Amino acid sequence: MVTQIQLGEITADVVFKDIKNIHLSVYPPTGKVRISAPLRMDIDKIRIFAISKLGWIKQQQKKLQEQERETPREYLDRESHYVWGKRYLLEVLEVDEAPSVELKHKKMILRVRPGADENKKQEVIDAWYREQLRKAALPLIAKWEKLMGIKVERLLIRRMKTKWGSCNPKAGNILLNTELAKKPSECLEYIVVHELSHLLEPTHNSNFIVLMDRFMPKWQFYKNKLNQLPVSHVNWIY
Repeated sequence: MVTQIQLGEITADVVFKDIKNIHLSVYPPTGKVRISAPLRMDIDKIRIFAISKLGWIKQQQKKLQEQERETPREYLDRESHYVWGKRYLLEVLEVDEAPSVELKHKKMILRVRPGADENKKQEVIDAWYREQLRKAALPLIAKWEKLMGIKVERLLIRRMKTKWGSCNPKAGNILLNTELAKKPSECLEYIVVHELSHLLEPTHNSNFIVLMDRFMPKWQFYKNKLNQLPVSHVNWIY
């Protein structure tokens, strides 16, 4: 069930769920506000909670609106693309062979069949990013499973519009945003630890903060670093 409440000039979506605690989120690119609340929570209590967080909401909205964004990719020669925080210049080669992507020196070499359009080029590069992210994430997950005493049942990778990652504690699955393959590798490790911590604590409560402080003392630094980096031009923080 979804309803809306008005907080001055700000409209907040309220979603009632089978949860114990109320959660507040502000999503890019425009700073849309979403509140997840327990099923039987009174709407007036939700409004009072939201009003108490108005300063934080406006601060987050300001950050999102000021965050640098990439220009749309056109997949042309000498266009900038990023892999693990490093910049590469695209070189497109039309060849009669299976499409592929290769990093060579400071170039990202994209091989496509003759006549491939922009959508096909994007498809090839997106698939390559997903594979790079999977290769990098699996050993990190294995490392932190041992350190945290937990088990991830399944890793999912997808291009998402509102989050760097998510977790399904009941199923034991974690989902990572393909865009992470463009960011510094330490940012990926931060998100992995964040999502694995949700297997121990599903919410962002004080216990979750204690877990993050224990496992990754510099997590706030990595969080800020990740959220200060340019994000994709598509409408899509931790």
